[in-house]
Amino acid sequence: MVSVQARGLFVTGTDTGVGKTVVAGALGALFRLRGVDVGVMKPVQSGGVREGGHLFSEDSRFLRKAAGVDDDPALVNPYCLEPPASPNVAASISGVQIDLNVITTAFQKLTSLHELLIVEGAGGLLVPITDDFLMADLVVALGLPLVVVARPNLGTINHALLTLRYAQHLGIKTIGTVINGYREEEAGIPEKTSPAIIERLSGVPIIGTLPYLSSVDVSSARLGDLIETAGRSLDIEKLDWGDSDGG
Repeated sequence: MVSVQARGLFVTGTDTGVGKTVVAGALGALFRLRGVDVGVMKPVQSGGVREGGHLFSEDSRFLRKAAGVDDDPALVNPYCLEPPASPNVAASISGVQIDLNVITTAFQKLTSLHELLIVEGAGGLLVPITDDFLMADLVVALGLPLVVVARPNLGTINHALLTLRYAQHLGIKTIGTVINGYREEEAGIPEKTSPAIIERLSGVPIIGTLPYLSSVDVSSARLGDLIETAGRSLDIEKLDWGDSDGG
């Protein structure tokens, strides 16, 4: 059984579309397989989907399925917004005022139900939740260590180090980086050399490289061979909890 030294972790990305949901779901599944009582949370979802007159979060549905939990969807995803925009803009368009107390209350409830809570952000650290509160501010407020999801291709060194160093600047403990979406048949020099460079320059362990998985689809909550592949590709024992206590 993995020794959990924090009440949770926060998954962010170097950009939108890097596969945070897939990685967060994979981590949830791996912890569960190791005997950890794990919960999941997506505090704010932009680009929510309407189905049968109801708006729901595809990301949080995928996370719940991957982690094998049946927690109240309203706790897992307190704010689901339809416009595909930054949360502050999506909320403004939707006539919704995001109350951060609602998010923290849901977080506290979920942490009381589970040994470890995996929280997935929206976009990257500097995405605004409200006009004056960024995703990075939420990480600090929740007191969680960070896992960063990065692309495998050219440019990822810059994107990853910007995210990792900004987190360090804010005093956020970063416990691991995951490279996601690797395609062996297309891999060139950047894909093969960037992970080691990111790890060396940041001092944050690369816990693995997750290949592109055509069998996985977040929108339909199809896990495909995610769990099996993540078990081979990601080593959660490398997560550098250090002296982090999760806040």
